[in-house]
Amino acid sequence: MLVQDVMSTGVVTARPTDSVRSVVTKMLSRHCGAIPVVEEDNLLVGMVTLRDVLLPLYPNYGEYIHDNVHSRDFVEMEEGYAEVLGQKVQEIMSLNPLTVSPAVPVLEAASYMGLKNFRRIPVVEKGRLVGMVSIGDINRGLFFQGAHVTPVGESVGLGARR
Repeated sequence: MLVQDVMSTGVVTARPTDSVRSVVTKMLSRHCGAIPVVEEDNLLVGMVTLRDVLLPLYPNYGEYIHDNVHSRDFVEMEEGYAEVLGQKVQEIMSLNPLTVSPAVPVLEAASYMGLKNFRRIPVVEKGRLVGMVSIGDINRGLFFQGAHVTPVGESVGLGARR
């Protein structure tokens, strides 16, 4: 089974110049934690995740070393959230995201996701976004492939009792 057999198409995307607020609104309303960032002709340039939105709130290592008392003020950090929402996506997105081709076997794609602890990755052909594939898409595809579905009326058990 190939990625193209299970991937989602018609993916919601963002532009590098979109506001972080608009992208967070898209993610929260669609219950997704990541959106690909594209330029003209669906050219993939990055990914933005809910994690990317929170990371600017935390101090970097240098700030922590310089002032380890105030760098742990979580209430103060939270007050910076509105400022992050006002930024542009290009300021917080991850560049050059891990991608797969539609012609890649699904378990190969799952192995890449496992190595990076990603739940979903963009599917790209000639640099252009053509879809997204998630661990859920892969499981669904493998499960409904045929041999793993229990016919209606049959029970699923752990084996015969003796």
